[in-house]
Amino acid sequence: MTVIAIDGPAGSGKSTIARAVAERTGLEVLDTGAMYRAVTFAVLRSGADPADAEAATRLACDAAIVVEGGRVTVDGHDATTEIRGPEVSAAVSVVSTHPGVRSRLRDLQRAWMVDHGGGVVEGRDIGTVVFPDAELKVFLTASPAVRAQRRAGEGVLDEEAAAANIAHRDHLDSTREDSPLAEADDAVVIDTSELSVEQVVARIVERLS
Repeated sequence: MTVIAIDGPAGSGKSTIARAVAERTGLEVLDTGAMYRAVTFAVLRSGADPADAEAATRLACDAAIVVEGGRVTVDGHDATTEIRGPEVSAAVSVVSTHPGVRSRLRDLQRAWMVDHGGGVVEGRDIGTVVFPDAELKVFLTASPAVRAQRRAGEGVLDEEAAAANIAHRDHLDSTREDSPLAEADDAVVIDTSELSVEQVVARIVERLS
């Protein structure tokens, strides 16, 4: 089972690169960030406080979350667009700090990998916690300015708001007690600031040869 783990902070290009690597290698791709956004969507839709760990964990365990083919459904509702909205973006790092939520989603991620016989998985703790034995671990990074420009380019936040959101997420992601954002010791680190998607993909695929 081939597992390619791609980690990195918000705006580093993980989702775009993961999809491109999957196309090049013929593997399927799993966006774990979409899973955390799906739980956050479920929390907000229920009216629960994102900071309420018990409520968020319960919803993570009870909700039927499916991430497949670029679409995300929560209890049968297509939330693909809604999980990228400003409300979810503002709350997802809080929800993702809860150990119970992370434990539940790690189980789902590992089950997805077994069901698909391998794949390209992107997130923040894939190479360090979820799949520490992955065949290839990659950690993507980019300058704060480039990351903000990319996030603003998605059309949900302007550049100033995107920069503030990224800084907030970086702080929460890197300081949480449960599986903080970090480079795996054996990860290939790539700064994507000045590289094209094709250049990054080429560097990753070379490592598989």
